[in-house]
Amino acid sequence: MKKIVLLFLLVLLVLQSINGQNKRYIITGKVTDSLGVIKNANIINLNTYQGTFSSDEGLYRIFVSKGDTLRVSSIQYKPKKIVISKKTIETKKLDISLKSATYTLDEFELKRNNLLGRLGIDIKNVSRDKQDSLLRKVMDFSNVNFKENDFTIDDISKVKPPIVNTMAGAIPMAGAGAKVVIPFKNSARLWALRSKLEQKKQFPYKILSELGEKFFFDELKIPIDNYFHFLEYCNPLGIENLHKKGRLLELIKILRKESSSYLKIINKE
Repeated sequence: MKKIVLLFLLVLLVLQSINGQNKRYIITGKVTDSLGVIKNANIINLNTYQGTFSSDEGLYRIFVSKGDTLRVSSIQYKPKKIVISKKTIETKKLDISLKSATYTLDEFELKRNNLLGRLGIDIKNVSRDKQDSLLRKVMDFSNVNFKENDFTIDDISKVKPPIVNTMAGAIPMAGAGAKVVIPFKNSARLWALRSKLEQKKQFPYKILSELGEKFFFDELKIPIDNYFHFLEYCNPLGIENLHKKGRLLELIKILRKESSSYLKIINKE
């Protein structure tokens, strides 16, 4: 029992340390070029794989930590990577300027042919030998090694915890005086704890993505810097549970109701 408690405390300490180092902030900014704003530009945090798009006015908001890398891209513009600095965290603002991309086509030779542009007719005008050679090129798998297994899955939600032997009577079956050691005895419990903490960590980002920035910052009038604090304020009412069960209407009702009392409290402070 003591070992379980110690392992539990160790996991909590490690996760708290990680959360302290990776504290997230919301920054805002505008995406522009030499002529004006760029709408629908894609801004993605390469460290968290969470992203957003710029509005019709070129404005955006995104969660970042110090040292994160943002990748900004848009059609007809050169993509840009930006590392989040301490200054960006302090000012909570990052305006981004993109340069237009110039595309040049390679030279090609235009040859005359007797094709009409209709597959059913044109295929009859191509010789059988030529058809076979084209198919051989397309269906050539000679360079593929099917014995190699290069597929890996890093997603924690797809990885199964070690199987624990809980079969009734397993110990007596080992024989008199035999000592049975069950590997990973507490791993299933720790795995469940880890999964629960990971869900709790991702909750603020998921709910913001699903309900939208306008709901929190425009409709409820929650200050951007108080977003996480507001969710903690509402958490005792079971909002995480409601989100997990897909009961969004009840969740929205609670957030709307509690936003009024929350704003009164922070305004008094």
